[in-house]
Amino acid sequence: MKKPLLVNWEKKAKERQKLYKQFLQRVQKNQVLKRQGAFHEEAFNQVNCLSCANCCKRYSPRFKTPDIKRISKLLGMKAGQFIENFLQEDQDGDFVLQQTPCPFLGNDNYCSIYEDRPSDCKRFPYTDEDVLVQRVPLTLKNTTFCPITYLVIERLMETIPKP
Repeated sequence: MKKPLLVNWEKKAKERQKLYKQFLQRVQKNQVLKRQGAFHEEAFNQVNCLSCANCCKRYSPRFKTPDIKRISKLLGMKAGQFIENFLQEDQDGDFVLQQTPCPFLGNDNYCSIYEDRPSDCKRFPYTDEDVLVQRVPLTLKNTTFCPITYLVIERLMETIPKP
């Protein structure tokens, strides 16, 4: 059974984008940093990432040079071949996947390169980092497809007085 806060969370997140943006732009960073660790843990206890995998289905991490070297070695490829087969440059000049869902995501929502996955994947959804308030557009986007990000923002908004 879904927790009450998670009922229709995707619809709510889309409807509340303006509120989230205002909150994240006005909130004092230190107030978020004090609380976000606890809310991050709470959200991960409520959401089973393997039953969701929206991040792997709808999002591409950035592949930095160390990621490319590590993963191409794991796959027995040269870095250039890995880039050609799996990656493309985005508008910011970062390497991202050519397609979604991620080609390394299995039907069971397990990652076939989990131990060697990109650093963006390891860090996602950034709900225990200052990225949450430092990169507002990214956080807003993440609330629309990641229930953990949605839960953390909702909990922060519940507990931090309006500025």
